[in-house]
Amino acid sequence: MTHWLIAPIVLPALTATVILLFLRGRRLRLARYVSLGASAAWVALGATLVARASTGAIETYALGNWPAPFGIVLVLDRLSAVMVLLAAVLGLAVSLYAAASDLDRKGWHFHSLFHLQIVGLNGAFLTGDLFNLFVFFEMLLIASYGLMLHGQGPARLKAGVQYVVVNLAGSTLFLVAVGILYGVTGTLNMADMAMKVAAAPAGDEALIHAGGLLLITVFALKAALFPLHLWLPRTYAGTSAPVAALFVIMTKVGAYAIVRVTTLVFGASAGEAAWAPAAWLLPAALVTLVLGFVGVLSARSLRDLAAFGVVGSMGTLLAAVSVFQPEAITAALYYTLHATLAGAALFLTADLVGRRRGDHGDALTPGPRFPQVEVLSVLYFLAAIAVVGLPPLSGFLGKLFILDAVRPSAHGAWIWGFILGTTVVSLVGFARAGSTLFWESAEGPHASHCKVPVHPELTLGITAALLVGLGGLTVMAGPVTAYLGAASAQLFDTKAYLGAVLGAR
Repeated sequence: MTHWLIAPIVLPALTATVILLFLRGRRLRLARYVSLGASAAWVALGATLVARASTGAIETYALGNWPAPFGIVLVLDRLSAVMVLLAAVLGLAVSLYAAASDLDRKGWHFHSLFHLQIVGLNGAFLTGDLFNLFVFFEMLLIASYGLMLHGQGPARLKAGVQYVVVNLAGSTLFLVAVGILYGVTGTLNMADMAMKVAAAPAGDEALIHAGGLLLITVFALKAALFPLHLWLPRTYAGTSAPVAALFVIMTKVGAYAIVRVTTLVFGASAGEAAWAPAAWLLPAALVTLVLGFVGVLSARSLRDLAAFGVVGSMGTLLAAVSVFQPEAITAALYYTLHATLAGAALFLTADLVGRRRGDHGDALTPGPRFPQVEVLSVLYFLAAIAVVGLPPLSGFLGKLFILDAVRPSAHGAWIWGFILGTTVVSLVGFARAGSTLFWESAEGPHASHCKVPVHPELTLGITAALLVGLGGLTVMAGPVTAYLGAASAQLFDTKAYLGAVLGAR
């Protein structure tokens, strides 16, 4: 048992506590240094965990030294390690941008809430216990409530109320699902539950199916899957751009939970319950894909466009996941890395454009010429082709991997048609928005009431760095997919996971 596994949860929690208790108010500069230093440390820690997981060994950490399934256990494998690293990289970019744009000056608690959000994300990726997955979900949601409302405003408050109500309903369903599965299996440890489900008598199958369907429904809500996606566009477009950029990974937590729980508890060894909760996943994903990119075509602001782009990318991701084959999961994981960085870059670009357009903001209407329009047009162009999935960035490879992986599937033709068709629709939507913002801008005086950040070069650099990361995913596609392929194979090798968590049991 190694203490490295508990560090991604304990250290952000301590950082949030120190900032909350000692670095509020006039100590903002020091709070920034502590937050940024901690965020950089999380990246190094995530890279360390990926290096440990790359050996193929599955490591566990029993809290309080209570063995599973009687105690709470954290589990590190290739998949959880790469998700922790992804959250750390995104968190560092968001923390830097919030400080450089002075967003954190609009309230006392931005950095403490930010690190509590990291605690929830890392806990959700590392936990091997179903109830503690609920606990970490609630922790990241509570932190997200505060972050979503950071900066105030009536539109933000209205979207925040909707966000809270929807997620409270999801939390209630989560508890009901956990209660049903616990009542049938007598355990909350996911590895132990997998064994109990596989050995369940015929009379318990209906309850197991019901609990599994409720559980996957909750995860689908987190992943913004149709028809549970309506909360996302208003929420993401209504909050500040750095917060929306951080929220991009929250939908990936829902997708991660679907993959983890379905393959482990309801996988091929689950008998009559095998894959039962995932039967409706493909049609819902295809509808989500269409609604997301049609929303891109009809968006009225750049933030709306970015929010609908997140919905469309989740449809693409979950269409691949719905096949539940190792090759398709590998492609889905590569697309997850791409979609997280691309969505965050687009939200930050929307903020950069909106600040410089003054009274016009990021509305998709022609306006006056604004400062640094040439640089921002390049950033927008790169972010757009990344989200659409055009070469040379990693979105093209991600979609290509998905199309290749789903070919053997019985529904492969449907997935091909929907992905290729919506790519054309999204291309038209992004081209329309770009021509309105950049080509139709007047050549006269600059926009009035511009709100250029205090450190404009730094904010531009952070956004560009995310796009460079997409280029890195393209150049390093071979090693990255090799790692993700091994992670996918490990995911389907449930015996190795059960042996690591339960030992001789």
